[in-house]
Amino acid sequence: MSVRKLKPITPGQRFRVVNSFDTITTDKPERSLIAPKKNSGGRNSQGKMTMRYTGGGHKQKYRIIDFKRAKAGIPATVKTIEYDPNRSAFISLLVYADGAKTYVIAQNGLQVGQTVVSGVDAAPEIGNAMPLSKIPLGTVISCIELRPGQGAVIARSAGTFAQLMARDGKYATIKMPSGETRLILLTCMATIGAVSNSDHQLIVSGKAGRSRWLGRRPRTRPVAMNPVDHPMGGGEGRSSGGHPRSRKGLPAKGYRTRSKVNPSNKYIVERRKK
Repeated sequence: MSVRKLKPITPGQRFRVVNSFDTITTDKPERSLIAPKKNSGGRNSQGKMTMRYTGGGHKQKYRIIDFKRAKAGIPATVKTIEYDPNRSAFISLLVYADGAKTYVIAQNGLQVGQTVVSGVDAAPEIGNAMPLSKIPLGTVISCIELRPGQGAVIARSAGTFAQLMARDGKYATIKMPSGETRLILLTCMATIGAVSNSDHQLIVSGKAGRSRWLGRRPRTRPVAMNPVDHPMGGGEGRSSGGHPRSRKGLPAKGYRTRSKVNPSNKYIVERRKK
């Protein structure tokens, strides 16, 4: 994977950095695994705006992703590596030995024609999914379940990964992408390898229009608002005074909002660094 810097022939291309998509093998999705995706434009059933800065954007079809990898012991061949407009990571089409087809999050280094498998007896190789109890310590993993059978919820975006640090009793100690260290049940599934498209963080859109294509409408700075609209609004001239806070008045930038009596606190060994 690599990125390309465009020649500055227009103002919108002057600073633009795009993905070269050199690992993508097709631009035609599998028709049996796509679903319609309806956009609300940030409006509720009454047509009132309940979510600001949302609306427009290019029409998209949702790709149905298999986050559970439940077909244990059945080998699957990687047919394609594809772009997915609904996520930052690339996806890959798996064709199982029994003829079934599924989309999964593609791992870094996954190749077309490669065979992957999930289950207890799988080898710890890139693209294989297996329980945390069977993965060697120190392995880089992604697409991790938080509860057995739930499906992957952790480390799914482009370039992210976690690391299996230790095992103790019925729990595994995982170092999360955020730097947090927490306990997860050994029966939870995880996929070997880091998520693909690690160069996603280097991409520069170059112009405001690309945000509109993605369905993001212009965002108003709170300092530019009136006092009635935001706690940071108002003031004479260009005053930016006061502490940064949300529209509801909750302080931002360092203020902890996590409950001290949250039941999942007991599973967190070490909090992420500020």
